[in-house]
Amino acid sequence: MSEKHIVIVGAGLVGTLNAILLAKRNLTVSVYEKRRDLRREPPPSGRRTTNLALTSRGMAALKQVGVAEQIAPYQVAMFARMVHEVDGTMHPLYYGRKEQFILSTQRNKLNEILLNAAEKFPNLTCFFEHKLTSCSLKTGQLEFLHKGKKVRVQADVVFGNDGAHSTIRLEMMKCSLMDVQQIYVPYGYIELPVAKTKNNDFALEPQHLHLWPRDDFLMLCTANWDRTFNIALFMRFETFSSLKTEDDAVEFFKKHFPDALALVGEKNLRSSFPTWYPYPMVTIKCSPYHIEGKALIMGDAAHAMLPFLAQGVNSGFEDCMLLNSLLDIHKDNFAAAFSEYSRCRKADAHAVCDLTLYNFLEMRQLVNTKTFRLKKKLDNILHAILPNNWIPLYSMVAFTDIRYHICKQRKQYQDQILNCILVLGAALLFFLLITTVIWVYVSWDRHW
Repeated sequence: MSEKHIVIVGAGLVGTLNAILLAKRNLTVSVYEKRRDLRREPPPSGRRTTNLALTSRGMAALKQVGVAEQIAPYQVAMFARMVHEVDGTMHPLYYGRKEQFILSTQRNKLNEILLNAAEKFPNLTCFFEHKLTSCSLKTGQLEFLHKGKKVRVQADVVFGNDGAHSTIRLEMMKCSLMDVQQIYVPYGYIELPVAKTKNNDFALEPQHLHLWPRDDFLMLCTANWDRTFNIALFMRFETFSSLKTEDDAVEFFKKHFPDALALVGEKNLRSSFPTWYPYPMVTIKCSPYHIEGKALIMGDAAHAMLPFLAQGVNSGFEDCMLLNSLLDIHKDNFAAAFSEYSRCRKADAHAVCDLTLYNFLEMRQLVNTKTFRLKKKLDNILHAILPNNWIPLYSMVAFTDIRYHICKQRKQYQDQILNCILVLGAALLFFLLITTVIWVYVSWDRHW
């Protein structure tokens, strides 16, 4: 076992997976988490519970660390978006081919399984309720606060897996030439539960991501393994603020989401209204991600993104897989591996952040347009004809390991072709219409 001491700040999904992969390299690993151990007591009230959607990128990582089978009972396959219109009509938009699916996964359960897997390693230790208060990344000295007492730790390598508001990233900004771009979108979200039916069954078709697109706001609903659902409502902050009373909230749902009101229940909607404090959403791009061989940030700490392409956790897991392969290549030389990681990950991390912004527009607005639906059908037809040369964006992201920046480039190229086909098709139809009108006119004139 190596005497090199690895410290990971953050015991969330990405931090725990990273810890397992590093422990498998026979390194001494310590994980420090500011929150309580979610396996020992329920999470504090108000903690977000929105499910995550695992795609092939995330599942590949779970298979590598041997926990894919353990999480399977807590997942629900989703084959398509089910779009709900205001009048109650519904229509599916498949993610890819009809047999392809993504997996709605309970966030806390996956975290539990990863933590249990991590603690099986004798060279890996997790410390909870340890809040990082100061650190020197170049010397590896860290100080945590645990139940009112200071805990000093000496690390050889520090990993920042501590989320969008990363303390490690802030420290890196102080001692390196790091570029950071942080953008808050003017939208927030709240969560609403959907209970099981009286027959202890799903209240909606579980194998779809249910989607209520309303141009300037959006509601999503995903199934849980225990036959309940989670609803997330995304709106501008000023729209949330305009709903002053419980009656306002009920009338808003009656107008825009009448079928969803029946799912949530008017009583539940009224009782939850006092807790409607929308969570903000942020996109963060930065580079480089490392300081020599001393520190590296990954996951949301390096590339926080909007949740609308279901790639937050998937891209974070892919970060861990990439680092693991680079450590193999460079024979555990952290300085060389970190340098190459920053060099090759930047384009992909920035691209997936951009793609999530586009997908937000698509999910709340574009799916309502006939042009988008026509392009989607044409997209799928071309994919069926040319499966290896033409792949729709979502299929590239969810069902392949094509690098994100290449997905973005191919999307732009394919969009140009689709637009040209639509323009040429419209021109051809117009030509046929004009030709038909002229032919009818000439025939009529000759007749008379």
